[in-house]
Amino acid sequence: MNVIENIKELGLTKQREVILQVIREADEHLTANEVFDKAKRHLPTISFATVYNSLRYLKDAGHIGEISFGNGASRFDSMTTRHDHALCTRCGRLVDMELELPEELYRLAAQFSKFKPESLELTLRGLCPECSNN
Repeated sequence: MNVIENIKELGLTKQREVILQVIREADEHLTANEVFDKAKRHLPTISFATVYNSLRYLKDAGHIGEISFGNGASRFDSMTTRHDHALCTRCGRLVDMELELPEELYRLAAQFSKFKPESLELTLRGLCPECSNN
């Protein structure tokens, strides 16, 4: 798990502080729309454009992670260290997993894809416990 620095010490604007706080306090990985809805509770005058631009800034600065799955909406993650995810194909629940990946997997993925690897993240797709019980 990454060390979470004190938000006030980052020298962010009030809007960016609120957005970062919203993401860090969330129990799930939020979309930009969900971040906007929660940020409006703290700053009623905040615009969606400010939220969207702040998410880009916070991601580029390394304060948050962004998870993209094809054409679906990106989700934002307070965990910025390498980790994997499980995604429910029915309800969309996204869960962090911290797995140790064997070096052989990196080598095989690079060999198969012909890519020069920079990182490797796995996504387990299936039914979460709640959906598999229904």
